[in-house]
Amino acid sequence: MPEPLILHPNDTVAVLTDRALVGADPLGLGAPLPAAVASGHKIARVAMPAGAPVIKFGQFIGRASVAIAAGEHVHTHNCAFADRDQDYAIGADLKAALAAVPQMEALRFAGYARADGRVGTRNYIALVATVNCSATVIRRAATEIEASGLLADYHNVDGIVALAHGSGCGMADSGRGFDILNRVLWGHATHPNVGATVFVGLGCEVMQIARMQAQFGDAGTDRFHALTIQDTGGTRATIDAIKAHVTQILPEVNAITRSQQPMSALRVALQCGGSDGFSSITANPALGIAADLIVAQGGTAILSETPEIYGAEQLLLRRASSRAVADKLIAQIRWWEDYAAHNGGSMDNNPSPGNKQGGITTILEKSLGAVAKAGATPLMAVYDYAEQVAASGFVFMDTPGYDPVSATGQIAGGAQIVVFTTGRGSAFGSKPAPTIKLATSDRLFKQMPDDMDLNTGDIMSDGISLAEKGHQIFDLIRATASGQTTKSEALGLGDNEFVPWQIGAVM
Repeated sequence: MPEPLILHPNDTVAVLTDRALVGADPLGLGAPLPAAVASGHKIARVAMPAGAPVIKFGQFIGRASVAIAAGEHVHTHNCAFADRDQDYAIGADLKAALAAVPQMEALRFAGYARADGRVGTRNYIALVATVNCSATVIRRAATEIEASGLLADYHNVDGIVALAHGSGCGMADSGRGFDILNRVLWGHATHPNVGATVFVGLGCEVMQIARMQAQFGDAGTDRFHALTIQDTGGTRATIDAIKAHVTQILPEVNAITRSQQPMSALRVALQCGGSDGFSSITANPALGIAADLIVAQGGTAILSETPEIYGAEQLLLRRASSRAVADKLIAQIRWWEDYAAHNGGSMDNNPSPGNKQGGITTILEKSLGAVAKAGATPLMAVYDYAEQVAASGFVFMDTPGYDPVSATGQIAGGAQIVVFTTGRGSAFGSKPAPTIKLATSDRLFKQMPDDMDLNTGDIMSDGISLAEKGHQIFDLIRATASGQTTKSEALGLGDNEFVPWQIGAVM
């Protein structure tokens, strides 16, 4: 069988690249396995007494919960989460991070230039529900418009996206939960991938359109139309009113065409889901190289999922551009520790069962793989959930680890494209920003060909370099930004992945 991977000279474990059968001795240590072990899982390189640190990537990922023999399978039965050193060396690697920004010629893509200076990669009409009560209305209107064939003659319009959710009322009219939903709805309504927006409310809800406009101003509202079910005359009358308005504005939305725009206009969301033992070896570090290339172009790469950087945040803090940036990330980590404890949980409730089946044992191990998506350049800014991302370079946004909620926040912040790595396989898409999916292994790419846009498993199977694969991902991002259809778009995914983070009391 292929030699297991040793990812760092100090590692006490190696990673299987192929399934090891009963009786196999993958490391040649004279320790035959008593049971088969799946690919992506870990084998002990050395004997570890109970309590000893388990090291992968040269980093601490947990402690031996019982004595582990050399050559033994290392996983949840003998390795456990444990507190790790939080003595952060803030900015220690900033000089190296600045030097890590690649030098390359400025490139362009074909995008939709908006009046506010931003650039879209798609041109949607968005129907935005302010409250759950108007969710059915906008979904029905979108379905009827698409079924009518009305859009067939408008080739510059990518479709109708109905942004429905389960909140907007029965909530406090101030505080973090209210602010989050406010930012999410406004961020999607004014998104550069949206050519026009129709806000639809019931009329009596907490989340009022006029209040949003008073808070955020008039920027982009020239493309808005708003109505309420109560004032329009009920459900059927509102559906018909939405359809009539869309019919009226379609020629105007269709009139905008793609033009050559700088890559510096791109904000790319970095996501991972259904991770496995290969995520940290193939797709994530390759995406990190692509993220560095986006930064080199003057664009922005947005890492998120705070619970899934937990235990690896020190790697980001070491390249923080300022103490203020570092302090904001640390404050977010502390908030999550308190939040998990308050709700009777643990930060090690993650990884998921699927992650564990794929070979990931603790959140510390998962996080070290997840931050590889962030490349090597300086951490320039840290944002709250769904906050508008203004900085160029590599930035971080506080979100949960749940993929739809996380991506919803990144898109609300202005991301025009999502790049999503997966090892177990994920049927995920997003609107109005398209999702590119990267498979971590040849097996997954062959198993789910209609869902995966690019294979990174050939890094292991064919010796493709991480640098070459990173450039392939960058080229795919550029092509997608210029209008190339992703697999998730072709499948129609994305209508059910708009999930704003609900936090706070339900009243």
